[in-house]
Amino acid sequence: MTEKPQGAEPGDDSAAEEAVIKAAEEAASAGAEDTDAGTPGDATAKRELAERTADLQRLQAEYQNYRKRVERDRLTVREIAVSNILESLIPVLDDIGRARDHGEVTGGFKSVAESLETVVAKLGLQQFGKEGEPFDPTMHEALMHSYSSDVTEDTCVQILQPGYRIGERIIRPAMVAVAEPQPGTQTAPGPDADTAKGGEKKDQADGGSDS
Repeated sequence: MTEKPQGAEPGDDSAAEEAVIKAAEEAASAGAEDTDAGTPGDATAKRELAERTADLQRLQAEYQNYRKRVERDRLTVREIAVSNILESLIPVLDDIGRARDHGEVTGGFKSVAESLETVVAKLGLQQFGKEGEPFDPTMHEALMHSYSSDVTEDTCVQILQPGYRIGERIIRPAMVAVAEPQPGTQTAPGPDADTAKGGEKKDQADGGSDS
């Protein structure tokens, strides 16, 4: 198994690439010398050249895998760092939201608040939770519960605290008040029910004519 290039640190692509080029040059030089020799040991020289070529191919494959690992690790570290920063800013965003509800986001504070909200949005933090949307236990946390004849399914009727997510990952669920359909509420009959009623009326009419 080939060894990693000496002195190459994670992300040091130039050192690793230099090692690959050096190995390729050595393999090509050895192959040329063996071919020019023209000795009866040509078969041995060809075998050694094939082995060195295979070593070079393995080295190139390892180098490509190494680069992919470094890039993947770099992205993972960045995502974790950004996520930690954004999570720590959520309480600040909550304070801004409460101040806005009370009409206190004015003047210079308004400019700072809007700038902060723009920056976190560019970094991938998304706010969610709106009145009237269906209740989803994977995104919402119900803090209040009631019944209503105005809804046909479990519905968020009040957003007590917005939720936040980064991409598909939920950082904090939205805190909501949920309303369920009023028990015993009559629902509109479906097409099947209308068909069944029509069939009953037809059967009654047929029975009356037979008598």
